[in-house]
Amino acid sequence: MPSSLLLEVPALADFNRAWTELTDWLSLLDRVIKSQRVMVGDLEDINEMIIKQKATLQDLEQRRPQLEELITAAQNLKNKTSNQEARTIITDRIERIQSQWDEVQEHLQNRRQQLNEMLKDSTQWLEAKEEAEQVLGQARAKLESWKEAPYTVDAIQKKITETKQLAKDLRQWQINVDVANDLALKLLRDYSADDTRKVHMITENINASWASIHKRLSEREAALEETHRLLQQFPLDLEKFLAWLTEAETTANVLQDATHKERLLEDSKGVRELMKQWQDLQGEIEAHTDIYHNLDENGQKVLRSLEGSDDAALLQRRLDNMNFKWSELRKKSLNIRSHLEASSDQWKRLHLSLQELLVWLQLKDDELSRQAPIGGDFPAVQKQNDVHRAFKRELKTKEPVIMSTLETVRIFLTEQPLEGLEKLYQEPRELPPEERAQNVTRLLRKQAEEVNTQWEKLNVHSADWQRKIDEALERLQELQEATDELDLKLRQAEVIKGSWQPVGDLLIDSLQDHLEKVKALRGEITPLKENVSYVNDLARQLTTLGIQLSPYNLNTLEDLNTRWKLLQVAIEDRIRQLHEAHRDFGPASQHFLSTSVQGPWERAISPNKVPYYINHETQTTCWDHPKMTELYQSLADLNNVRFSAYRTAMKLRRLQKALCLDLLSLSAACDALDQHNLKQNDQPMDILQVINCLTTIYDRLEQEHNNLVNVPLCVDMCLNWLLNVYDTGRTGRIRVLSFKTGIISLCKAHLEDKYRYLFKQVASSTGFCDQRRLGLLLHDSIQIPRQLGEVASFGGSNIEPSVRSCFQFANNKPEIEAALFLDWMRLEPQSMVWLPVLHRVAAAETAKHQAKCNICKECPIIGFRYRSLKHFNYDICQSCFFSGRVAKGHKMHYPMVEYCTPTTSGEDVRDFAKVLKNKFRTKRYFAKHPRMGYLPVQTVLEGDNMETNLQAEYDRLKQQHEHKGLSPLPSPPEMMPTSPQSPRDAELIAEAKLLRQHKGRLEARMQILEDHNKQLESQLHRLRQLLEQPQAEAKVNGTTVSSPSTSLQRSDSSQPMLLRVVGSQTSESMGEEDLLSPPQDTSTGLEEVMEQLNHSFPSSRGKLQADTVLHNSRYKLRGVHSVNVRVFSLVIIPFMINL
Repeated sequence: MPSSLLLEVPALADFNRAWTELTDWLSLLDRVIKSQRVMVGDLEDINEMIIKQKATLQDLEQRRPQLEELITAAQNLKNKTSNQEARTIITDRIERIQSQWDEVQEHLQNRRQQLNEMLKDSTQWLEAKEEAEQVLGQARAKLESWKEAPYTVDAIQKKITETKQLAKDLRQWQINVDVANDLALKLLRDYSADDTRKVHMITENINASWASIHKRLSEREAALEETHRLLQQFPLDLEKFLAWLTEAETTANVLQDATHKERLLEDSKGVRELMKQWQDLQGEIEAHTDIYHNLDENGQKVLRSLEGSDDAALLQRRLDNMNFKWSELRKKSLNIRSHLEASSDQWKRLHLSLQELLVWLQLKDDELSRQAPIGGDFPAVQKQNDVHRAFKRELKTKEPVIMSTLETVRIFLTEQPLEGLEKLYQEPRELPPEERAQNVTRLLRKQAEEVNTQWEKLNVHSADWQRKIDEALERLQELQEATDELDLKLRQAEVIKGSWQPVGDLLIDSLQDHLEKVKALRGEITPLKENVSYVNDLARQLTTLGIQLSPYNLNTLEDLNTRWKLLQVAIEDRIRQLHEAHRDFGPASQHFLSTSVQGPWERAISPNKVPYYINHETQTTCWDHPKMTELYQSLADLNNVRFSAYRTAMKLRRLQKALCLDLLSLSAACDALDQHNLKQNDQPMDILQVINCLTTIYDRLEQEHNNLVNVPLCVDMCLNWLLNVYDTGRTGRIRVLSFKTGIISLCKAHLEDKYRYLFKQVASSTGFCDQRRLGLLLHDSIQIPRQLGEVASFGGSNIEPSVRSCFQFANNKPEIEAALFLDWMRLEPQSMVWLPVLHRVAAAETAKHQAKCNICKECPIIGFRYRSLKHFNYDICQSCFFSGRVAKGHKMHYPMVEYCTPTTSGEDVRDFAKVLKNKFRTKRYFAKHPRMGYLPVQTVLEGDNMETNLQAEYDRLKQQHEHKGLSPLPSPPEMMPTSPQSPRDAELIAEAKLLRQHKGRLEARMQILEDHNKQLESQLHRLRQLLEQPQAEAKVNGTTVSSPSTSLQRSDSSQPMLLRVVGSQTSESMGEEDLLSPPQDTSTGLEEVMEQLNHSFPSSRGKLQADTVLHNSRYKLRGVHSVNVRVFSLVIIPFMINL
């Protein structure tokens, strides 16, 4: 807005300031609304955000009167000014702020509606999730409850039925999982701007568990079906195999009989025919070998399941019969072969058989070697085990052949004489018969030994390989179970870790709770270290055994170790971050207050924890917060209010709003004080204790009034104000009573509730209070206006007369109770009159009176309304009244009544009657009987009623004039409005008025000096006691100068106060109650007196004399233990008399 326009229309400055504040607040509110995120699926978090949004909306509605006032003020400005540019700017700004208001309100309502929908959708999803997890639990429980079933058709059929029923249930339960997934997808799609990690993680876990259950069920169902098929086929296969055995036995018997016929060796053709038949029989036997082994294995399983029953005994007999027939058949086959081979060139056939066996043994040994090495995971080793079992069955099948051949060779070598061997063995060259026989013997024996050695070696190799496989299976199964268990526990811990919110998003009060939870999690996962070590040990043992783990197992181990390390690091980092956050932002720190200032300012802390502020731009430091400095400067705008009590109250009201204490209820304040156990009112509080309590207060206010309370800024400014009031020396300590007095005085509560609470703080356990305790309370209370430079208007810093007045009101009882204290406070004593006025100012802020100011023409009147009881329909707004503006025909001494709320019809009738009554009274009556509804009594600093005194002075001068025989003087102009006065009369009246003003001010200053004299006497008495008892602890309850940014504001002595001040003020001493008036810095008190004297007598000579007196008094106070303080009165009082 152009500065020229502001100069032309001064009221635009206030409008512009109010418009800027409201616009900035709306912009901040809109940014906060857009930045707030919630955890989707977390009902507690969503409900908290809904409550915050509701509180924000309420705060917005509470600010609506401010918007309406701004609009009303804008309309009044437009009506008062004729500047078109100003009118255009006002119109534009009002339209902009209305649009911004509607936009923010729409965002709030949309966000609130979205949160309600999110709450509804999240509730539905959580219910669907619980149902899905319930069916998952049921399915998992059924799968795990299934044990190894008896190996019978009925048992397997029953298990198949159960499996199919579970599959049917899963198809029905699939609906629950699908519903949960659909709702989760809806949450992820509709609320992607918020935190959806919880929904995403839980949905993935549910789907993974569901897929695992389906896979396990499918595998079990296939295995049961295969087992059922085998069991159903087992009786048929057994019968078929037994029938084949019978046929094979018949064939073998026929062949055996044929091989035992005489002269068979001479019929070579018959031998070849029999050999061909035997080979066919042997081929059938080998073809039925696997069938035999399968039947035997399945039969044994069935036997175990039928143990103890009749069917088991019957099956056992049949299996024994089958085994016996199988064994006999193989023996017969071998015997047939032996007889047939012995029929022609027996040694050659034996030689060929041994060579075949050696080749076969070598092949099997190579095959067994190729089965190595051991697989690196359980499925691979299980497959190797199955292959080796088949290999062992092959060895078992071949064993009778090998044993029979070796036995045949042994028998052949034993039975054949050397002559027979000579005929059988024909060398190409001629050798002696004995040597030929020895060569045949050596060859057959060597081959038989090699076959036997290779056979035994192969069996040992097979057994050793089986042992390795069994050991590997056991270890790999342990490893798999251990890795599965560790993976499950890590997954559970990772789910908890995944639910962690960023440390920056946590509430300060919840940092300790989160820290405890993370520490508890660290304790819970500590046993996982043993699990990890166990898994790694198993892996090392397998490596030691020569088992190279598969890539899958290696990746699993690496993944588990990495996840374990990352989990440990994450927990340690989380604990470190929470510790740092708790240290930096927790109750025991001030770091979170560093955000209360913006560049180029920086918040720093002195060694005694007192904050101060550095301006890096100007390279200066100061005790006051930059915003507090701005606030103090803005309070200067209120100095044009002529009535000190209202001036002080309006300053405190602005301060109260800046500190957001107008939002603090008495119950909330009491809860915070009780929470921090602030019960010993005489105990000092350090800075951290003050910050902790203030943080608790403002955190609660932030929850109730979101976006209205900036916690760091409010805590820092409130701390700044408390230190300015009660610790101007920045010692870093204030008393608990002082803290309570400051907070309670400015909180939002009924006036009498505040009185009761404050009285309770200084009362004894019996509910009574003596003079000393009441003096402490009043002393702490008077520091509040004193910090604003307004203490002189309320009797000065000396509270002794107020204490004496209270106890005189109670008929000089040694102690008073709460009821008497309340009655006395209702009379609004001078030292406490600012507090009830503060309440009236607060009540009048939003009051809208349907009346028009007769001076500035504001309509409606907002704030205080002053109605004349002399003229009909005459009203004044608070701005005109406080500035002393009057309309023609109305005097300030005319009776008026003040309203801080809209009037009722009864009050209108009552005031009408009073106006009617006053119409018949003369001006002289009002001059002699000033009846002002807002001030029947005046304070010591405000002087006498000047108009009344001037009239008396005029009458006295007139009598003296007539006594000397001079012409009579005319009446004062206000008494004779129709007769013009001469210049000489005007000079006389002006001179008389000036003299009376000086006289009234001198008397007021004399009263102040007398009060300070009594104060010095009390301090001297106390100092003497301290010197006599050096071991006693000195307790100084006074304070020094208030904030340097404020100065003592003058009180216009020609205008009446607007408060009722009733109380006896006497100059008598209070006896030995040395703590009645708390000691204060004497030089500071004298500075206040001298400042008032210099203000009243600004001549250089008077200032020099006052400074001289101040210097002398300071000099003498340095030796106060040896100088009588009455010297001060001897110096000051004659000085005042001379003046």
